[in-house]
Amino acid sequence: MDKDSKIYVAGHKGMVGSAIWKKLNDLGYKNLLGATSRELDLTVQANVDNYFKTNKPDYVFIAAAKVGGIFANNTYPAEFIYSNLTIQTNIIHSSYKYGVKKLLFLGSSCIYPRLSEQPIKEEYLLSGYLEPTNEAYAIAKIAGIEMCKFYRRQYGCNFISVMPTNLYGINDNFDPATSHVLPALIRKIHEAKTNNLDSVTIWGSGKPRREFLYVDDLAEACIHLMNIYNDEIHVNIGCGEDLSIIELAKLIADVVGYKGLILTDTTKPDGTPRKLLDTTLLRSTGWFPKTSLEKGINVVYDWFVNNNPKTK
Repeated sequence: MDKDSKIYVAGHKGMVGSAIWKKLNDLGYKNLLGATSRELDLTVQANVDNYFKTNKPDYVFIAAAKVGGIFANNTYPAEFIYSNLTIQTNIIHSSYKYGVKKLLFLGSSCIYPRLSEQPIKEEYLLSGYLEPTNEAYAIAKIAGIEMCKFYRRQYGCNFISVMPTNLYGINDNFDPATSHVLPALIRKIHEAKTNNLDSVTIWGSGKPRREFLYVDDLAEACIHLMNIYNDEIHVNIGCGEDLSIIELAKLIADVVGYKGLILTDTTKPDGTPRKLLDTTLLRSTGWFPKTSLEKGINVVYDWFVNNNPKTK
């Protein structure tokens, strides 16, 4: 991408999109395009088509998506599959129609089989059954990867896909009903400390293992790949290390300064037992993450305390 390239970041107000936007700005890309959901409903094809016809972006990052944790995915599967399918389909097709030079589609590690061999290589996609609690979201994301692949094959579009591991960062969603595990635990443990509770209870057994990547590292990786990667196969983006949910909860408790007990509720679902990505392909391009999990959690916790009125 040239510094004066017209770059559209779909979802530029969300956690991932805002991190990509900020990183592009920091690197000197000033010709950035973004529209809020009020300004542009990405689920309406005619609106997306008109936006591309009017603005004619050179490059596109698809960071817009409906996302959530186990509870949200399991409770609202129809909303997750409909919203994500329509958003990505509309953007990908309009990008082809109006001659976008290159597009990067952001998927999710939940696309891989529930019992996939670890660490998970890119070629394991579609090799087994999905995790039932987020199957709707995963199917939508798989469709996005495949759509990029087939538009590349039929039309010669330089559309690439990346598969981030579990993400966290500032501007995350901390709603206990719809958030992912890391921000949900930050809020729960912070409130337990604030209310002087003797214990907090986390969902499931605490045994599943997860890998976490700070969103600024993801943004850097996406821009790196947009500039140098041009192949069909999607690219895993992760840090190469994981930990159990109970270990994560204890780490967050240390950061928050909470001294109470951490209990588990085995009547709640665990989700996929383990999701550790193989990042050999990404590392072969010369990119490596910079932010340790403890450092990232400290930054996010400070942001959470200072930006959520109920915590002050």
